Amino acid sequence: MTQFKAEARERERPGEPVRRLFFALWPDAVLRAALAPATHKAVSACGGRLVPAQSLHATLAFLGSVPERRLAELQVIAGRVAAAFFGGMDANSVPPQLIFDRLEHWRKPQIICATVGAECGEGVAVAGSLAEALKGETTAAGFIPDLNKFRPHVTLARRVLHPIPAMDIDPVVWSFTEFVLVESRTEPGGAVYRVLKSFPSGDPQP
Repeated sequence: MTQFKAEARERERPGEPVRRLFFALWPDAVLRAALAPATHKAVSACGGRLVPAQSLHATLAFLGSVPERRLAELQVIAGRVAAAFFGGMDANSVPPQLIFDRLEHWRKPQIICATVGAECGEGVAVAGSLAEALKGETTAAGFIPDLNKFRPHVTLARRVLHPIPAMDIDPVVWSFTEFVLVESRTEPGGAVYRVLKSFPSGDPQP
């Protein structure tokens, strides 16, 4: 066990409230809805559980169970990272973009997801650096994020029964100028997500 993991476990108190949290790119309804016509037929054929359009996102850093009392500390860290990445942007700045133009089946997690092509290198680099900064800052503070290498993707279906071959789709462009902190809850119908705060604006969403 690393020093940071040990410190994080020491800070968890038996029986205290925790939240299952992650940071993500969370585009607006118009951008999320653009994936539906590009992927509907193939995704429907997989026999899996479709992810609702309002829940589509690209995860930057998964934190897992976090003590509720550390939520404010986590938001301070996120604000610091957001200032470093988006603080210099103004109305004339061109926002980074992720262009989802590929549909893939990932066998181990049993998901169908939209992925990003090689021509989107600059946007992937920015999103990747943002993901690594969030992981690095939270790890240094004693949180325990998933440290797997960031690969931008949007999960469209889970528990896939019928794998589909990888295929090109009509490109869907997601621009981003912020990221969000999301709470995940497991309910009988599947995962339910709630945006707790966005960064750098800090405005909570419904």
